[in-house]
Amino acid sequence: MSNPPLPGNFAGAMDLSALVNRAKQDQAPAQPAAPGASAYVRDINESEMAQIVELSNTVPVILEIYGQGVTPQMGGLIEKYQGKLVLATLNADQAPQLVQALQIQGVPTVFAVIQGRPAPLFQGQASEAEITPVLDEVLKVAGQAGVTGVAPAGEQAQPDAAEEPEQPPLSPEHQRAFDALSANDWDGAEAAYREALAKAPADSDAVAGLAQVGLLKRLGSQSADAIREGAAREPENLAAQLLVADLDVSGGHLDDACGRLLGIFAGADPEAREVLRERLLDYFAIAGPTHPSVVAARQRLTSLLY
Repeated sequence: MSNPPLPGNFAGAMDLSALVNRAKQDQAPAQPAAPGASAYVRDINESEMAQIVELSNTVPVILEIYGQGVTPQMGGLIEKYQGKLVLATLNADQAPQLVQALQIQGVPTVFAVIQGRPAPLFQGQASEAEITPVLDEVLKVAGQAGVTGVAPAGEQAQPDAAEEPEQPPLSPEHQRAFDALSANDWDGAEAAYREALAKAPADSDAVAGLAQVGLLKRLGSQSADAIREGAAREPENLAAQLLVADLDVSGGHLDDACGRLLGIFAGADPEAREVLRERLLDYFAIAGPTHPSVVAARQRLTSLLY
């Protein structure tokens, strides 16, 4: 088991809401419950991530990515928590957009999702004795964030659709962007978002979508190890530092990405400063203006500019 330290809080993790909010209008029907599934364990498809994001505001969710002949392993253990945790299992082979966004390098990979933000827990097979302390720590972190709900034992562990406000239909441009993203067509998604902005320059969803697409295009199919090795090998190479910051954002480490670029900003020439400023604004758009990391980074950027 590859087991990175669990963060003390999830403030720096990427907000998945921006990735899935447009999927709400195009959700596939919920999949039938898998054999042995319960109120605390459910197998989801990519379009159902919106439900998981919503649920994670009240109950901490464990997201288990499986596939390539590997089957989910954590259902029995999650059952022992009696609704204090919910397990969502997702087949990586059927979720290319999320696999790309979360920079998943292999399966199984397990995340915790709290208040819409994912944080990696471990990759690979692990024993119950190894996993239990990690899950206990997730509960502690969730408690610190005020996420202390318990999933009802007799109901499917998902928000009640009847209580959700009806969402307006997507505009044609946003629908085209969503369809393109689902097909990993970054150029098509970019064109659709630019068309949306041409019609409505203040469309914050289009601004965020365009920034997200730009990040995905820049990362492409490069491996995380190669990106980090390049940045370590060439600390003065601005392009390499920008790319590893992109990688940090895609993996939910917004604080690290902003800190890296702001650290370079102070000693940069005017041309490089403009490149760094624009990239930081992209990150701010992806995470949203009220994200704590965005608020802090924006204040620091303002002080460096003026």
